[in-house]
Amino acid sequence: MDIKSLVKLTSRAWSLNILALLHQGVPGRQAPLLAATRASRTAFASSLEHLVQLKLLERNPGHGHPLRPEFRLTQTGAVAAETANRIAAAVPDDSEFAVLRRSWTVPILALTHTPRRFSVIKADLAPITDRALSTSLYQLEERDWLRRDIDTSSRAPYPTYLAANRGIEISRAIDLTR
Repeated sequence: MDIKSLVKLTSRAWSLNILALLHQGVPGRQAPLLAATRASRTAFASSLEHLVQLKLLERNPGHGHPLRPEFRLTQTGAVAAETANRIAAAVPDDSEFAVLRRSWTVPILALTHTPRRFSVIKADLAPITDRALSTSLYQLEERDWLRRDIDTSSRAPYPTYLAANRGIEISRAIDLTR
């Protein structure tokens, strides 16, 4: 999965969770998935529709009711679901998983497996604003999922960001090289 696909995937709060649950064998009907995620109906429906638009999920033909369809993973969705399951396994605590539902958390952790400057992270996450990036970096640093170091090797010192602790586990689970 490349970084652009990861950014699109994580732009809805419950997308990773839905994919991980489907990978774990939770039935593709809305009721079991909604109960397992404990999301609001509106947020859940938005994430589910988003996954269908990304062609990671499809309606299972011949199953379910027209108003309550059953969904299944596409071939691309199965690969994304495997990644989502590895990420979910790296963060078993629900309160910590809530951090992963924020739009930029997972893409930032994916990029910071090696030390990165603010400007490089921003360039790799093209649509992100300075404020969104700095807020996300600060929140991840507060949780100790990200380490901020000052590189003094050049004339003008600059900060670099590197995934740490739980953040490095998540970064390894993502593995953008696949």
